[in-house]
This record gives sequence, structure tokens and C-alpha cells, in this order.
Amino acid sequence: MRVLFAALPAALLLTACAPRVWSPEEAAQECEQRARAAQGPTGAVTLGYNSNSGPYTGVAVGVSGDYLTGRDPLDVYRDCVVRRTGAEPYRPPRLR
Repeated sequence: MRVLFAALPAALLLTACAPRVWSPEEAAQECEQRARAAQGPTGAVTLGYNSNSGPYTGVAVGVSGDYLTGRDPLDVYRDCVVRRTGAEPYRPPRLR
């Protein structure tokens, strides 16, 4: 009985350290986002008005390392899917 109680926490710890298993569709969606980021900078502008504090604004700009190094978005997608699933992509990426 003691062995069972000692082995249970060890089994739980090993399970928590196991790599995530990606489905092909999950990998495709995640990797499409990375490929889109490799196409160019992204940005957003926020304008609004709050009755308590008045007007507010915000600006956000995003640039990926893949874009800065000039990587082809299709290569980014393929490499990402292979890294996550161990297999070639089953469909082409849906980029903007």
C-alpha cells in the first residue's frame, strides 16, 4: 500500500512533464498565426471615452522575429507544424 502512495505522486509529476500532443488542426491554427505574424508588422489603435476618466487612447505594434529575419511565412508554417505534430502539414495555411 505504501508503494502505491509513493508511486502516485511520481506518476503525476511525470504526467505533468509530458509534452503536449497537438492535433493536426490545432497545430495548423496555431502555426497560421505565426505565419501571419511573419508576413509583416501588426498593429491596433484604440480610441474611447469613459464617463469617469474621460477620453483614452492606445496604440499597439507587433513585429515577429520571423519577419525581422525575413523568413518566408510558408516555411514558418511548415516548420511549426512539423515541430508540433512530427508530420507534414495536411493543408496549406490560410493567410490574409
